[in-house]
Amino acid sequence: MKLVSFRVKQFRSVENSGWINISDVTAFIGTNESGKTNLLVPLWKLNPAKDGEINAIQDYPRDEYHIIRALKNKPIFIEAKFHLSERVNNKISELTGLPKVQVEHVIVKRAFDGEYFVEFPEAKGPIEPDVRFIRELINQTIQDIQGVSSTIKADEALKENILRVLDSSLVELGSMKEDTLDLQQMNRIKENLQGIDLSKAAKRSTISPRFGQLIDEIDAKIESLDIPELEENEEVNQYIVERLPSFVYYSNYGNLDSEIYLPHVIQNMNRVDLGVKEAAKARTLKVLFNFVKLKPQEILELGEDFPQGASPSQEQIEIVAEKKKERDVLLQSASTQLTSRFREWWKQGDYRFRFQADGNHFRIWVSDDKRPEDIELEARSTGLQWFLSFYLVFLVESQSSHEGSILLLDEPGNSLHPIAQRDLSAFFDNLSRTNQILYTTHSPFMVDPNHLDRVKAVYIDSAGSTAVSANLRAGEGQVKQTQSIYPVHAALGLSVSDTLLQGCLSVIVEGPSDQYYLSAIKNVLISKGLILPNREIVFIPAGGVKGIAAVVSIITGKDQTLPFVLLDGDGPGLSSARKLRDSIFESSPDHVVLVSEVIGLVGAEVEDLFSIDFLADIVTRMLPRPADLEEDFSDIIQPGIPIVSQIETYASSNGIELQKGWKVELAQRTKTQLLKGRTVKNIDDNCLEIWSRLFKQLLEE
Repeated sequence: MKLVSFRVKQFRSVENSGWINISDVTAFIGTNESGKTNLLVPLWKLNPAKDGEINAIQDYPRDEYHIIRALKNKPIFIEAKFHLSERVNNKISELTGLPKVQVEHVIVKRAFDGEYFVEFPEAKGPIEPDVRFIRELINQTIQDIQGVSSTIKADEALKENILRVLDSSLVELGSMKEDTLDLQQMNRIKENLQGIDLSKAAKRSTISPRFGQLIDEIDAKIESLDIPELEENEEVNQYIVERLPSFVYYSNYGNLDSEIYLPHVIQNMNRVDLGVKEAAKARTLKVLFNFVKLKPQEILELGEDFPQGASPSQEQIEIVAEKKKERDVLLQSASTQLTSRFREWWKQGDYRFRFQADGNHFRIWVSDDKRPEDIELEARSTGLQWFLSFYLVFLVESQSSHEGSILLLDEPGNSLHPIAQRDLSAFFDNLSRTNQILYTTHSPFMVDPNHLDRVKAVYIDSAGSTAVSANLRAGEGQVKQTQSIYPVHAALGLSVSDTLLQGCLSVIVEGPSDQYYLSAIKNVLISKGLILPNREIVFIPAGGVKGIAAVVSIITGKDQTLPFVLLDGDGPGLSSARKLRDSIFESSPDHVVLVSEVIGLVGAEVEDLFSIDFLADIVTRMLPRPADLEEDFSDIIQPGIPIVSQIETYASSNGIELQKGWKVELAQRTKTQLLKGRTVKNIDDNCLEIWSRLFKQLLEE
């Protein structure tokens, strides 16, 4: 089961987070006290791998504590949507009788009293048989039986009775006012057919088997209808809850010490009353010894010497010496293994580890090319200590007790150097092949500018609750929100600086949604050989038209070569284009490109670069669907009108609230859909022609 999205409600500082879409790696950025931890913890408590008990005093919202405490049925605080594996999907389809496409996704909810609730959002229930289908089934049976010639005298009477019953069933079907048959009506049809007693038919009868086939087909339809409602199907609910992935929450990574007292290690590994810090260290030591296949008790025993004052024989001396030699070989072998495996992950130096045991003490020494002398681990950088501890815990536990778990990391890598934090981001990419990862951070070096679709901004809204948005500029009027997304600005600045040094082609766009669209279009055009850029094309979001001039001044090359600017053809875009062409771009007005001029559609925005049917289908799947909705968005879409205005009008007319960041979510969904191989093959030729024309204009400087 793979986590697709989740929603937190009435948990600590979170009133209602809204549905948060999740990738293999998802980052939550925000200021201190914005509530980032309060998004991870309830997800952990959905199905914790360890600890994670619901605590009323800590977890209920303080202003509603007295209300929730008095409720008999406690409110749901976490909802998580999962995509089922093929094996689980097949089993649920088998248990429910529903087609697999209706049970591909499941939503699991948990209330403060610990109770679970299971829901299949796409399930429509069993399909009621069509009256016309049943009529055709009976008519075909009549034709088959009428065409049977039999030499058995008893068959003639049976044939007459069967045809009479089938005719009466057709009459009853003709009186039906609905187009489909419910369970009660199907049972009535079956009762009518069971008026024929086939037990008295001749053994060699040729009519009886054909009539029995009809009854079997009617039974199959009844069986598909006669299944319990999904919410009441305890077997299905239990099956799903038992297969939930466990959630592993880490906020303390238990840095290793350089000198370890083995008797304490052996004792602490079995204790449950340790403090948080000591428990974290005990866990790290346990995985260290597991990783290098050493047992603390064995290391201790192999190093045992003679009691003080003892007079050992030569044979005893040789036995003790042999044991110590074996211990040295074990430690050397384990040291070599750790050194070799650690180099695969850590790129900040060529480190070598050496384990040493001296009596009851176990030491870890570290050396590298720049500092070849052995130095205790504790005397090396905090970053190295942290990364080694982190590496051991996650590499070992993700392959054993945490296999398939979803990892929730609170502020990982704070003590690492910025370059090492980037390595940690690469570590996450590798680890996410087996474990989805959600983490919180303040650091721009933990934000991958090539994957901004992974980043969610967390901030305090005007009501004082924790809010989260995929739109990194959602709630921009609030100072706290601007502070929350500062790491993204910094990450983008670092990314831009790096790429500028490599001589990329910079194109400034209004916002992140434009960046998603154009990056995806670029990849499609390159894959089809329609453009062959000789340098990287980078789309830099300016945070709206007001920020364009500032970004231009930052990234203009030393030779004063101006970047390109791509603007929407709406009012703000047209106004900005005029100002830029009359000032900064007076010498290069063709570097200011309007989408409306490229497409030839008044008011066109970047969304209008796509086929209207292609985008309308994605919008239809993205928007909530009220129960009284009569027409989907794709049913009312009109060509020749900018699609954004149509989306806003449609939502307003149908009482659909467009969430903050909806344009960014639409861009992310479009990018994902567009880059699927099957979709790329079917891109509209007119779209390809427009895209090619736009990019050739950008490339022809």
